[in-house]
Amino acid sequence: MDGAVNERIAASLSTLRAERGLSLDGLAAASGVSRSALSLIERAESSPTAVVLDKIAAGLDVPLAALFGAPAGATARPLARRAEQPVWRDPSSGYLRRSVSPADGASPIQIAEVTFPPGARVAFETGRRDRVVHQQVWVLKGTIDFTIGSETHRLQAGDCLASTLDRPTMFHNPTEKPARYAVVVVSDRA
Repeated sequence: MDGAVNERIAASLSTLRAERGLSLDGLAAASGVSRSALSLIERAESSPTAVVLDKIAAGLDVPLAALFGAPAGATARPLARRAEQPVWRDPSSGYLRRSVSPADGASPIQIAEVTFPPGARVAFETGRRDRVVHQQVWVLKGTIDFTIGSETHRLQAGDCLASTLDRPTMFHNPTEKPARYAVVVVSDRA
């Protein structure tokens, strides 16, 4: 599971960095992630955390989902069968992320399903980007505290919260049971 997704992240990182004409040093400066860490990730020799991936995505000015994109040369298809959807586990919090959307890049909408362990917490420091990123979090099971800026929203099963990702955010499962939620992201040029 993680090996194939790490290879996908590595290929996407390499492609996105090249498209932007960024060296490893340039991306390190833009993202705040060290050159050596970027090099390990780009060679699929490291399993980065969600926080590190978010910093890289911000440095590349892409949504986080872009790092889980289709491998180079993959045939574009509008259908993503469950068995083909990449699944990645954050090595820090243990949360499990399934990229639900087809990875053909044709749609600006990206959907991910997240299973969040009891007590887990992930804080994304990046806020402002050159592109506007809209996100909706739909809780399918359990409870999630979602903080954006200084506002915290307790979300229960069935709740859906829409936000613009322009400030730091944090996901926290305050319970002793796993939570499951869908994240829907759309981004535009600012």
